[in-house]
Amino acid sequence: MYLQIVLNLPLDKPFTYRWNKNPDEKKAAKEFLPQVGCRAEIMFGNKRTTGLIIELSETIPPSCEVGDDKIKNVKKILDETPLFTTELLETAKWISLYYLCSFGEAVFSMIPSGRKESSAGGFSFEDELADSDTRVNLSDEQSKAVEEVFNAANNSPKASFHYLYGPTGTGKTEVFLSVAERVLAEGKGVIYLVPEIGLTAQVTESIVKRFGNTAAILHSGLTPSRRLSQWHRIMKKEARVVVGARSAVFAPVPDLGLIIIDEEHDGSYKSDSTPRYHGRQVAMHRCQSLKIPLLMGSATPSVEAWYGMKTGTIFCHTLTKRLAGGTMPKIGCINLRQFRSPGCISEPLEKEIDKTIKDGKQTILFLNRRGFSHFFSCTSCGYEIVCKNCSIPMTYHKTDNRLKCHYCGWSTYPASSCPKCGSVEIGSSGFGTEFIENETRAKFPQARILRLDTDSITSKEELVEKLDSFRNGDYDILLGTQMVAKGLNFPKLSLVGVILADTGLHMPDFRAAERTFSLITQVAGRAGRYFPDGKVLVQTYNPGHESIAYAVSGRVRDFYELELSQRAVIGFPPFSRLVRMVFRSANQGLAWKCAEDAAKILETLAPKDAEIIGPAECPLLKISQNYRYQILLKGTSVLPLQTMARKLQKDYTHNQNVYIEYDVDPVSLL
Repeated sequence: MYLQIVLNLPLDKPFTYRWNKNPDEKKAAKEFLPQVGCRAEIMFGNKRTTGLIIELSETIPPSCEVGDDKIKNVKKILDETPLFTTELLETAKWISLYYLCSFGEAVFSMIPSGRKESSAGGFSFEDELADSDTRVNLSDEQSKAVEEVFNAANNSPKASFHYLYGPTGTGKTEVFLSVAERVLAEGKGVIYLVPEIGLTAQVTESIVKRFGNTAAILHSGLTPSRRLSQWHRIMKKEARVVVGARSAVFAPVPDLGLIIIDEEHDGSYKSDSTPRYHGRQVAMHRCQSLKIPLLMGSATPSVEAWYGMKTGTIFCHTLTKRLAGGTMPKIGCINLRQFRSPGCISEPLEKEIDKTIKDGKQTILFLNRRGFSHFFSCTSCGYEIVCKNCSIPMTYHKTDNRLKCHYCGWSTYPASSCPKCGSVEIGSSGFGTEFIENETRAKFPQARILRLDTDSITSKEELVEKLDSFRNGDYDILLGTQMVAKGLNFPKLSLVGVILADTGLHMPDFRAAERTFSLITQVAGRAGRYFPDGKVLVQTYNPGHESIAYAVSGRVRDFYELELSQRAVIGFPPFSRLVRMVFRSANQGLAWKCAEDAAKILETLAPKDAEIIGPAECPLLKISQNYRYQILLKGTSVLPLQTMARKLQKDYTHNQNVYIEYDVDPVSLL
């Protein structure tokens, strides 16, 4: 028997291997039979590797380019039953075409990499049993949303896209769970996507309490063998609700009836490695193929989703009332130009923190920047110390007394004098979470303070444990980066302070204002969810900037309308589609020459309505010793752009010391 096998390599074609049934019956009893969708262990050149079987035949396939005597035998079939359904194989083919990668790369981005199932099946909440007491009575708004989504699912002969929009604390999770419950009652399965399992433990716990051991958790914290074990539980219908981060969108749920995307706006749904897929787009494709509903939700929808709701391609269901006894917090703005301070906590914010502690309530201080300071520079000549591998300023970490690069990880001791002019007037400027921690401890010596960022947390388990401690009242003040802004409920939280709202606002990326608005709104939503006196104070040097001013005043619709009007003027998404190509190499000249040559080829391929922007330096020119240049393809339809890029990908023979990244519908241009 001949097997067509694809590999996790950027190669378009499958490879032919032979499988012979072992005549030794005792040994054969332990071997698995080859089936489409099973993995096989093979020799590829001199390397032992794993491939996926996509076709079986009794004769040599016409596509085979070698004679029968050159065809190698399969070493071993690794799976007793297929890991892929027909629908998932079709999804893999769509991913390879849409995101400009090979079929093999698409396939292996979808399946767990475990060689065999683990005996320790299940997941971290496995011992939780279904608890009917966790159900709550739905409000009129929630009930209406549940009925509308469920009725659309039953009455529409095609897929329908729904959006649950409402401020934080208005009960979106309960609507998600109620719709999922209705779908399960019909014998269908559900996929529930969250931005990151470690940051949404409360949602995960709610799902497991609600559905018990019919829930499966898929996330990067599981070993490959345990992920494989979960994969088989799903295929055998032992698990009917799959909860997970981005890659859980590929779960092989039989009779899939609904996909839910919580916090749809979150950038972590976009993969940053090949294939660079977006979980939302894959979910839309699967829902369209299966003619089932997609239910998304957020307090700050992506601009694309907002535009979809405005134009009617996405049905909007709105929630307006906080249900846990709280009200929307009062948001105030502190102009840092008027309150000069040697530290990062202004006088009005300091007074409010002190009052909150005395009232026995909790505070979150948020800054989207790690470390002790933002940059290390010379006050005499202005020289700034940047990473030797990346064109990025180093961040000073006082605890270690090291300068660190947050992109490649390189670190060094700070200089005692300026490398350029020799001045000793050199030191750190700006501030990060470590700096805030030092200042907060000095100003509030009696307060119990917890810092959460990727420098202070070593595992997801530690993160969940510390968040639980804060929720239980073991700390007065929580300092953190964006990980404290996502999907977290704290009953005693009264005050949120945004240390510097301007961070990220001046990035050379057309989504900078959207991200700033979303972060302020999301972190502000943590306050006052359980009582009516929640307060948010936003410190900024730019109180008049629309993304900050509209977030502070709660003018959500005004912000989206302004953002859409500005995007329309410059012709960026959602009014156009983009394909980004990044040319990177340790040799700067080679990277630039390759990008230049590619641009000339693309000009010969471009239809009239396609625009070629570049080549130009990436905003971050150098990362991990690689110089980076980019070309943007822009047009009203994505198909001509993909066709141009695919033609370049296939026919352009370039220097092998240059790597080209292809990113369809990029979410970041940095």
